Amino acid sequence: MAPRPCVLCGEARAVLRRPKTGQMVCKGCFFYVFETEVHHTITEARLFQRGDRVAIGASGGKDSTVLAHVMKTLNERYDYGLHLILLSIDEGITGYRDDSLETVKRNQAQYAMPLTVLGYKELYGWSMDEIVASVGRKNNCTFCGVFRRQALDRGAASLGVDHIVTGHNADDIAETILMNVLRGDIARLERCTEILTKGPDGDDDDAGGCGGGGASFGGSGIKRSKPFKYAYEKEIVMYAYFKQLDYFSTECIYSPNAYRGYARTFLKDLESIRASSIIDIIHAGENLHVAGQVKRAVQRTCARCGYLSSNELCKACVLLEALNRGTPALGVRSDKARHARQAPDGAIGRTIPRWEGVRTAPAW
Repeated sequence: MAPRPCVLCGEARAVLRRPKTGQMVCKGCFFYVFETEVHHTITEARLFQRGDRVAIGASGGKDSTVLAHVMKTLNERYDYGLHLILLSIDEGITGYRDDSLETVKRNQAQYAMPLTVLGYKELYGWSMDEIVASVGRKNNCTFCGVFRRQALDRGAASLGVDHIVTGHNADDIAETILMNVLRGDIARLERCTEILTKGPDGDDDDAGGCGGGGASFGGSGIKRSKPFKYAYEKEIVMYAYFKQLDYFSTECIYSPNAYRGYARTFLKDLESIRASSIIDIIHAGENLHVAGQVKRAVQRTCARCGYLSSNELCKACVLLEALNRGTPALGVRSDKARHARQAPDGAIGRTIPRWEGVRTAPAW
């Protein structure tokens, strides 16, 4: 069979079929349309302002590595005028995060961006290895997801950044919509498709969900956005492969039992039948709105650490107290957690440092 020409340029030989559109395209056209679609997502949502200090959540995986590469490319091509920095969270997972951080350090040199690493052990006094040893593998993703979100905010605040970007892609967002439907989580269902949020105080058990928190509901006030909101995971993998980007591909050793995995499997089955299922689910989520009579959470300040929360204590403080007491189930089950909060502060062990807000930006 004769080679098929690219349907976009009509000259070069097509080397791949885009999962998102089904088009047969050459490498050059694929790079261009992928980057251009991300650029349109950024500009149509007006995510950035010139001079913004932007922290890229960097894990060393395919999504964050491609995000760093594309953000640098678009910043230079379209003159966004952004100051980019890599921000990594070290959860303390031996054989996984320590290896992936080596990839991030190489990315730092490859993209000429400053890098800051903040660890769970430093912030909470616990590593994920220690947490899993205490709680087992059933609810460990709940602890990791909550701790990571607040760690990102605190790391960004210490750097004086205006904006955090994460590599959450269309697959991640569609999975989160499905999870919120299955759990009947009305509040998060409405806001989980928002491309621009303000640092949620969430308690999802996912390691990479789209999070939540609209403009009036946030954890830190630092903007967060998802430039890859409409980018398919398969296309991100293709981009990384054909660009020969340096990324870490091993899955977290503690994630196989995560609830998100079941939603992911279901979504992949839908995609195999109908390629547009991912975008269709996102568009459906975007059109869902909570009825006015539904009671909504009211934003307040955590009484213990000062971080913004929808409850008396933020979820991170509740989980940390449960760990320190040796009763981690108290942090996961809200009905039992109320009893833990009644104890005097002297009995709760180490607490999270007091939230001091966003610091004045250092000279980069």
